[in-house]
Amino acid sequence: MDGRFLHAVLLLILVTDPLGNIPLFITSLERVAPARRNRVIVREVVVAFLILLLAMIGGRGALGVLGIGDASLKAAGGVILLLIAINMIFPAAGARMGEGPSEGEPLVVPIAVPLIAGPSAIATAMLIAAEDPAKMPLWIGALAISMAVTMISLFMSATFKRLLGVQLLAAIERLMGLVLTAVSIDMIMSGAAAFFRTSL
Repeated sequence: MDGRFLHAVLLLILVTDPLGNIPLFITSLERVAPARRNRVIVREVVVAFLILLLAMIGGRGALGVLGIGDASLKAAGGVILLLIAINMIFPAAGARMGEGPSEGEPLVVPIAVPLIAGPSAIATAMLIAAEDPAKMPLWIGALAISMAVTMISLFMSATFKRLLGVQLLAAIERLMGLVLTAVSIDMIMSGAAAFFRTSL
């Protein structure tokens, strides 16, 4: 299997953070009738998938119209990922988008956007596609797998919270934040190196 495909799958799972978002998923779904929860979960994941798919297929072209090159996109994506990673490691109360009780049934916000398809996930989808546009079916497959993991996490969110507990979930999120920090720094350095190579 292509190593870049596995890298894309893992990166998309890291930035969508299905385990770390479990407490927020539960908060957002607590006002939804149990009979409707599965339908709402499927709808929100499909909406998030379509948003990320649109970013993956058309986002690079849109940025190209604005004159934003691959190097700048990669560096900017790395900065966004770094900010997300820092927030995962050192969460501040009320700092996460979508945190807090929801009013009624969620519709796109806050589950589809920004908990699943947030700025970091959108930037990552665009970056993955920009690496090799010819392999778009492979990247779409990676996105589909990451969305499947997110959907399973949503379906089992209450079970995960009961079995793992809030503290262990927080520890897992911090560990994922550490990994994401290393990935973001590598993206920033790669973007900077590419920029200076083309500028010289």
